Amino acid sequence: MAARRPDVPRATADPPAVRRALIAIALTFLALFLFIPLIAVFAEALGKGVGQYFAAITSSESLAAIRLTLMTAAIAVPLNVSFGLTAAWAIARFEFPGKQLLITVIDLPFSVSPVIAGMLFVLLLGIRTPIGGWLDDHNVRIIFAEPGIVLATIFVTFPFAARELIPIMQSVGSEEEQAAIVLGASGWQSFLRVTIPNVKWGLLYGMVLCNSRAMGEFGAVSVVSGHIRGHTNTMPLYVEILYNDYQFAAAFAVSSLLTMLAVATLVAKYFLERRVAPQVRLAAENQDVMEAAA
Repeated sequence: MAARRPDVPRATADPPAVRRALIAIALTFLALFLFIPLIAVFAEALGKGVGQYFAAITSSESLAAIRLTLMTAAIAVPLNVSFGLTAAWAIARFEFPGKQLLITVIDLPFSVSPVIAGMLFVLLLGIRTPIGGWLDDHNVRIIFAEPGIVLATIFVTFPFAARELIPIMQSVGSEEEQAAIVLGASGWQSFLRVTIPNVKWGLLYGMVLCNSRAMGEFGAVSVVSGHIRGHTNTMPLYVEILYNDYQFAAAFAVSSLLTMLAVATLVAKYFLERRVAPQVRLAAENQDVMEAAA
C-alpha cells in the first residue's frame, strides 16, 4: 500500500499574512478615498448647525437646482431605457447591415469627453448657428436653457441601459419567445410577457446606472447651461457656484444630497448585481444545454 502523501498547499493559496496585508491595503484605500471623504462632506454640511443646513437646501435656488436635476433625470432615463431596450432587441435578435456600426455608435459617449459633447451641441444649436438662429426666431431656446441640459444629459447617458441589456438578451436567447409565438401569442404579448420578465433585473440595473449618471453629470451640462441662477443650474453646477462664492456650508449641504443619492445608487446597484449575475449565468448554462442537445 502506497504511503500517504503529506498535505500539499494549493499553488493558489496565499499565506495568511499576505491575505491580511491585501485586506488591510484595500480597507485603507476605502477609508482614504471613500469613507473619510463621505464623513467630511456631512461634517462640513452640518458644521453650522442643522438649521443652517436645512436653510441651505431649501433656499429658492437650491430647490430650483433640485427640481431641474430631477426633471432632467425623469426625461433622460425613460428615453435612454427605451432606446437601450430597442437597440438590445435589434442587436440580439436580428442580423442587419450596420449592426456593428450601431454597437460602435452606442459606445461613442464613453470615448467622447462630456465637455466636448456639450461643445458639439453649442456648435450645432447655438443662437449663432443656422439651426439655433432659426429656432430662436421662433422663440425656441435650446442652448443656455433647460432643453439643452436635457439633450446633453441624454447624450452622455444613453449607452448605460443598452450596454447592460445587450449581453443579457444575447445570453437568454430567443427560444422562449419563439415558443410563445408558436402557442399563439402575438409579438407584443411575447415581448411583454416573456422578454421583459427575462431581462427585468438587467433593465432595472441599467436604469439605476443611467439615473446616477444623469443626476451627477457636470461637464456637458456646464457647457450648455449658461449657469443662470435659479433657471439652468443643476445640483452639481450649483455646488460649484456656491463653493466659488465661498459659501462652503451651503455647498457641502447640497453636496450631501448628491452623496445620499450616490449611496442609494450603490446600494441598489449591489442588490441588482446579485440578481443580474445569476440570471446571465443560468441563461448561458441553459443555452449550452440546448446547443448540446441539438
